[in-house]
Amino acid sequence: MVRSVSPSLSAPLVMFTYFNPIIRRGMDKFCSQIKEAGVSGLLVPDLPLEETTKIRAACERAGLELVLLTTPTTPKARMADIARASQGFVYLVSVTGVTGVQEKVQARVEQLVETLHQVTDKSVAVGFGVSKPEHAKQIVEWGAEGVICGSALVRALGEASSPEEGLEKMEQLARSLRDAIPH
Repeated sequence: MVRSVSPSLSAPLVMFTYFNPIIRRGMDKFCSQIKEAGVSGLLVPDLPLEETTKIRAACERAGLELVLLTTPTTPKARMADIARASQGFVYLVSVTGVTGVQEKVQARVEQLVETLHQVTDKSVAVGFGVSKPEHAKQIVEWGAEGVICGSALVRALGEASSPEEGLEKMEQLARSLRDAIPH
């Protein structure tokens, strides 16, 4: 699926997956396969910074960037370490807990974006709970360079009556989020 979609995308594609599927396939094989499919970066949320050495090496061999996460509970010094090690951008998790659709973006995200910008010049993209155009607009107004919308897109696909309708609803949501952000 990634291979068929990636040529039509203008933005780099970052794959978000847990570590187990990577281990089962083999790190080098997994990384080279997703690169061949058109992926530019990899994000593995269940790997802490200290355990990224081997996957980072596999990413580098395949020509992928390894993107790392920082959270609302990450101390500033650790944020700096994570930001230094992250490639491409830093993914800021906006909520404590699990992902999912939220009614509004928590106000503390503004301070978290500011703190990250104090420790890195890399772009900051905010995700977890981003599901509405007003969320995207607010996050960018707070200084983030990007927003990441996963659960709402998956929900749009899953609640549709057909794959075609699901893809159409996903595209509508993605366009509404993009259009809400000043270009």
